Amino acid sequence: MTAIDVSIVISTYNATDWLEKVLYGYNNQTYRMFEVVIADDGSTEETASLINKVKEEVFYPIIHVWHEDNGFQKSQILNKAVEQCTTPYIIMSDGDCIPRKDFVEQHVKYREEGYFLSGGYFMLPMDISLKISKEDIYTENCFDIKWLKRNGLKSSFKNNKLTADTLKATFLNAITPTNASWNGHNASGWKKDIVEVNGFDERMQYGGQDRELGERLFNLGIKSKQIRYNAICIHLDHPRGYKNQDSIDKNKAIRKETREHKKAWTPYGIVKKN
Repeated sequence: MTAIDVSIVISTYNATDWLEKVLYGYNNQTYRMFEVVIADDGSTEETASLINKVKEEVFYPIIHVWHEDNGFQKSQILNKAVEQCTTPYIIMSDGDCIPRKDFVEQHVKYREEGYFLSGGYFMLPMDISLKISKEDIYTENCFDIKWLKRNGLKSSFKNNKLTADTLKATFLNAITPTNASWNGHNASGWKKDIVEVNGFDERMQYGGQDRELGERLFNLGIKSKQIRYNAICIHLDHPRGYKNQDSIDKNKAIRKETREHKKAWTPYGIVKKN
C-alpha cells in the first residue's frame, strides 16, 4: 500500500449538509493517498455524527479536530488542525467547497519545494447548491457546464474555470490579473513552511487571515504558483453572519504591519510567545 503523503484541511462550522457533499467530493478523487483533517470551529454534535457516518463510506482517513464555540475563531482551529496533519504537504479548503475529481491530483502535480499553490473557486447560487446530490458529485454533473446551465447558471467568462483544458488553463493562469495569494478555500503548501511562519495569526478573525499567512510565507522567501484554472472546486452558497467591518479593519492593520516590517513569523500563532 502506498503511503499517504497529503493532508487536506477542511474548515467547517455547523454546516453538515454542505460538509457531507464536500466529503463525498473527496471520495471521488483520482489521487487517493491523502487524509482529511476537519478543522471544526465549535460545531454541535450534529457535525461529529455526520463525520462518524461518512467515515464508514469513504476510502480516506478522517481526523476531526474540534474546539468549543467562541465565535469566529477559524485561525485558532486551523492551527490546531495543522498540528494534527501527519504528512509533509497540506492542502487547505473549506467545508462549502466541493472538489472536482482531479483537485488533489492537480495540487500534487504542481507542488514544488520553495513554493505554495494558489487556487480559486467557482461560486454557485443557492438554488443550484441545494440541488446537488451525492450522485451529481460522483457523476461530476455539478462540474458539467451543460448540467449547470440547465439548472439556471448564467453565461460568464468565469465558466472557463469549469471548461478549460490543460493548455487553456495554463494560458488563463498566466494572464489572470488575480494575485497568486494564499486562499483559505483553495491553497496548498509544505507543512514545514507553514510551521516556520508559525501558522495563522490567532488575533485575526473574519477577513484576510489566509492572505496574511501567505504574505508571511512570501517574507520567508517562499514563492507562489497560480493554479486557479487547474485545481477546481465549486463553492456552495451560504449566508455570512460572522462578517463584520471591525474584524476586517483590524485584520487590514495586521496585514499592513506584516508587509511593512516584512514579518515572516507571528508570535500569535501555533507557538505562543509573549
